[in-house]
Amino acid sequence: MTSSSRPPRIAIVHEWLTGMRGGEKCVEALCEVYPGAHLFTLLHNPGSVSPVIERMPIHTSFIQHLPFASRRYRHYLLLFPAAIERLDLDGFDIVISSNHCVAKGVRTPPSSLHICYCHTPMRYIWGLYDQYFGPGRAGLPTRMAMGAAVGWLRRWDVRTAAHPHWFVANSENVRRRIRDLYARDADVIYPPVDAADMSISRRDEGYFLMVTALVPYKRIDLAVAAFTRMRERLVIVGGGPEKERLLRTAGPCVEFRGWLSDREVRDLYAGCSGVILPGEEDFGIVPLEAMACGKPVVAFAKGGALETVLEGPELITGVLFREQSADSLSSAVKQCRSAVFDPEAIRRFALSFDRARFKSSMAEYVQRRWIGHRSPQLQGTKEVIGNLR
Repeated sequence: MTSSSRPPRIAIVHEWLTGMRGGEKCVEALCEVYPGAHLFTLLHNPGSVSPVIERMPIHTSFIQHLPFASRRYRHYLLLFPAAIERLDLDGFDIVISSNHCVAKGVRTPPSSLHICYCHTPMRYIWGLYDQYFGPGRAGLPTRMAMGAAVGWLRRWDVRTAAHPHWFVANSENVRRRIRDLYARDADVIYPPVDAADMSISRRDEGYFLMVTALVPYKRIDLAVAAFTRMRERLVIVGGGPEKERLLRTAGPCVEFRGWLSDREVRDLYAGCSGVILPGEEDFGIVPLEAMACGKPVVAFAKGGALETVLEGPELITGVLFREQSADSLSSAVKQCRSAVFDPEAIRRFALSFDRARFKSSMAEYVQRRWIGHRSPQLQGTKEVIGNLR
C-alpha cells in the first residue's frame, strides 16, 4: 500500500540484456523516465547495453548462471517461463514489462499495477515457428524438443496474457496480434526513435544498408540473394545465429560489419542510398532512423512497415514490395534507385516518432493508469503522481 508520503516503487522487466536493439531502446527510454526504478531480466551481459541501462539496479534470473548462457541463452527457451515467474518483485507498486517473449508472465504483488509494453507476442511459437524450428533451420534434437513443447508454451503464453492489467502495443500491427492471440485490447504508443539526434544527409555512396539482428524472421537471406544477383553493394550491420548461413551464400558485394557504435551506424545512414527491410516487422525503428536522415526505405509490404513506409499521394517515404522474394525485392530496389524523394519531407515524418514523444506518452499513460488503479485513494493526489518519475 502506498501513501502520499512516498512515491510508488517501479520495476521494469525485460527478457534479456545482451545488446542494443529496438526493445532495449524502449527499455533505455523507460529508464530515463524512471531513473529510480529497478530492472529485472533473465540475463544480463555486462557492458552490452547503454550506460543508461547499465547504471540501473539490475536483477537477473537463474538463467544467468547456466552454462554458456551469455552466448547461447536462446537454447534455454523452455526454461524461460519458470525463470520469469521466479523473479521476486515483492514490494514494487508499478511493474512495466517490456515483452517480446516471456516478460509479461512475471508474477507481481496482488496490489501492484502491471502494464505490458508489448513489442510482439512470442513470434517463434506462433506465426514464425517454421522459420525458427523448421527443417534446415534447427537441428533434429531441437526440432523434436520444440515439437513436443510448443503446445505447452502456447498455452502458457495465452494464460499469462491475463497477468497484465493493461497492454500497450508498439504498433497497430501488434495490437491486432494481441487481440487475435490473447483476446485482449491494447493501446498503441509507437516506440522511441532517435530522430531529433539525426541529421539530414544528401550524401549517397551507392550502397544500401541493413541494421538488424541476424535471425530468421528478418529474412536477410532475401536481401543477400537479391544483392548478390544484382551485384549491388549491401552493407549489413548486426550479428546473430544466422551469420554463418548467410556468409555461405553472400557474394563479394555483400558486407557484414557486425555490431557497430551508434556513431558508426549514423555515418552509414548518412552515406547510404536507402535502407532495406525484407522481413515482416512488428514495427521497425531502423526505417525511421534512416528517414530521420532523409533516406528512403525499401520494405516488404506487411506488418509494421505499412505504418511508416508510405507511397503517396501526399508523402513518399520509400518503396514497398508485395511478394516476399528476391526477385520482388530486386525490382523494388531498382524502383527506389530511379525514384525522386524529398529528404526534408521524409525527415519531418520521422520526427513525429521521436524519442521525446515516446517518453512523454508513456509517462502520461502510466500516470493515468496508476490513478485509476489506486482510485479512489489517489484520485486527485498530485504529490504522489508528480513523484512517479
